[in-house]
Amino acid sequence: MKIAYISTYPPRECGLATFNHNLIKAICCNFDNQSLLETSVVIAMNNSDDINEYKYPDEVKFVIRQNIQEDYAAAADFINNSDVDACILQHEFGIYGGESGLFVLPFLNQIEKPIISILHTILNSPTFLQKTIIKEIAKKSSRIIVMGQKAVGFLTDIYQVPKQKIQLIEHGVPDLEAPVINPVKELPQLKGKKILLTFGLISRNKGLETVVKALPKIVQKHPDAVYVVLGNTHPGVVKNSGEEYRDYLKSLAAELNVSEHLVFLNRFVEEEELINYLAAADVYITPYFNEAQITSGTLSYAVGAGAAVVSTPYWHAQELLDNNRGRLFNFKDDIGLAEIVNQLLDFPEKLAALKNNAYQYGLQLRWPKIGKSFISTIEKAIKHQDYSEKILRQIIDPGLMPEFNIDYVKLLTDDTGIFQHAKFGVPNRKEGYCVDDNSRAIIMALMAYEETNNTEALELLPIYLSFTHDMQLEDGNFRNFMSFSRQYLDEEGTDDSFGRTIWALGYLIHTAPNRSYIEFGRELFFKAVPHFKKLTHLRGVANTITGLSYYLQSHPYDEVILNELKFLTDKLVVSYHGTKGDDWHWFEDKMTYDNAIFPLALFHSTEITGNEEVKNIALESLSYLEKLTFNFNSCNPVGNDGWHSRGNKVMPLYDQQAIEIMAMVLMYLQAFVVTREAEYLKKMFSSYLWFLGENSLRIPLYDSETKGCADGLHKGGVNRNQGAESTLAYLISHLVVLKAFKYDQQLSGLKIQKSLVFK
Repeated sequence: MKIAYISTYPPRECGLATFNHNLIKAICCNFDNQSLLETSVVIAMNNSDDINEYKYPDEVKFVIRQNIQEDYAAAADFINNSDVDACILQHEFGIYGGESGLFVLPFLNQIEKPIISILHTILNSPTFLQKTIIKEIAKKSSRIIVMGQKAVGFLTDIYQVPKQKIQLIEHGVPDLEAPVINPVKELPQLKGKKILLTFGLISRNKGLETVVKALPKIVQKHPDAVYVVLGNTHPGVVKNSGEEYRDYLKSLAAELNVSEHLVFLNRFVEEEELINYLAAADVYITPYFNEAQITSGTLSYAVGAGAAVVSTPYWHAQELLDNNRGRLFNFKDDIGLAEIVNQLLDFPEKLAALKNNAYQYGLQLRWPKIGKSFISTIEKAIKHQDYSEKILRQIIDPGLMPEFNIDYVKLLTDDTGIFQHAKFGVPNRKEGYCVDDNSRAIIMALMAYEETNNTEALELLPIYLSFTHDMQLEDGNFRNFMSFSRQYLDEEGTDDSFGRTIWALGYLIHTAPNRSYIEFGRELFFKAVPHFKKLTHLRGVANTITGLSYYLQSHPYDEVILNELKFLTDKLVVSYHGTKGDDWHWFEDKMTYDNAIFPLALFHSTEITGNEEVKNIALESLSYLEKLTFNFNSCNPVGNDGWHSRGNKVMPLYDQQAIEIMAMVLMYLQAFVVTREAEYLKKMFSSYLWFLGENSLRIPLYDSETKGCADGLHKGGVNRNQGAESTLAYLISHLVVLKAFKYDQQLSGLKIQKSLVFK
């Protein structure tokens, strides 16, 4: 068995690097007659852009620079093309690039080997992004390893990770014994002293000042006591603040007149020497400030070495020091700490009992035993790979979808219309309203009532219709923008906004639940007819074609509108023939926004007219768009960071917009309606899953808390503002999937009925 280990690695000074190195040795020692190089491949995480920053040993075969996204993709290719059987990923938010380490998600999604993930930090109050990252890691992993029972509860209760996917394997400790004659006790500054010890990388969150403040009361009773701080200052702290924290501790000790009782050993020690220090310590102290520490390697090492541990009650300490394996004192409670230390030093039998209990428990934590547990887990992951997620992605399953909810749309809507923008999940009223979004809201409300019988959506419909009526000009065109104070902000809108409004009105005439709404829609629709032939912008043309097609589904013999449809369809066809080339199958020389509306419009036109040339162009352009946008095992539309011009070899991936996905969802459904090819339904559902995290960053844009949708996906994460355009794009896409599911069921029923009649 050969394993790829993804983490930091020595000589980088980092707790995860040490853990990773120890885990590799622990697993390797359980394989007979196999060297570390034969069983292990290390993918090392660098915290700088200098790939040669560290002199790594031979087992490191690939280096990922934390903030270079291309390195992650190259590393995934390296793993996939190697002979490794499985991957072990160490996870801390800070070692991967992007906001909260977001880059780990597309990386995991590209790996085609079984993945076992070890979570070193699990927060009980995560941010939206932190929660999403942990949930997505759990989805992509065959097993999730945690080191404490509380972590299991957090994962199941907060992150909804299935319990059967979680395995508790405690933090390993060195398989070493202290020598009978301990050289540490002979050090000049420690000889004949009662030693209080803390080791590890030093930073302010370690709370070392609590021990310094306790020293006066301790040395008053035990004047031979010294507090030894063993370890370097954390490299990140040194980089930003130098030795400011260490200097503060020294000045605090001087102020309390205990300077001679504070010993700094500012260096890194290997495990053999560390065990000597732990064995020499009378009391080992972890005075951390915050309970939110799910794992502490230093605490595990101290228990494994049989030290008498006194600690603040952070999560890992509560579990590991239970059953009289240590003592706890409150956070920042130097008085309580002094009392416990004095009591232990006063009563050697109590001190000895703590040490013995810790030592006996630590025997089961020795690295070779922990390595054996990991091997068992890895073997199961290899034999029983979890393909459920990949299978589910190919099936239209409404059970995978969040419950349809318009609470956030209601929040964005006042008695004038729906607000354009929001700051996070709060309406941004000063940006006002636009006819674009109110047109989308009309479509959403009608679809919500049609597909889910949602009466709340229907109650909002008159607001959006009234706004649209207010924005129509005498010549049939529409303004687009209105301020919060109900002032018009433009003389007339764009062809785009006009076309979207016609789309909404055509859909209203086709699907409205009562005659009054239909008559209202017809009045606005026919007032706009003279403007159809004035359209020059192709997206306005495409949107209008879709609206006319919906109208004609209800009024197929209206020759006037049918001729308008043919006229506008010809515009798209002429444009396509004018720009099409051997390597360019598109309507313009540049692919910008809302691209899928072109084939969508032609599929709608084909449904009405039956024109084969139009159908073929729709299929050809769909295929070309699909070739560009289906990658990373998901749908990733043309990014608006420069768009995609003819002749460019690389399509910009970011920023991705929600309206692109809505158009693709609609396009694939209409392609299915025209062709009856089931593959389009699968592509439709795959496109929809972009909102739920099946995208290049593996992070959802739909917010299950607010019920809104993030405004876009950019290189470093999501735009957390949740405006009307993105939220309505999500809701319409959701409703289209429900519609497609019912439509497919109806067609299946008809096929069965025809089959029975034929028999």
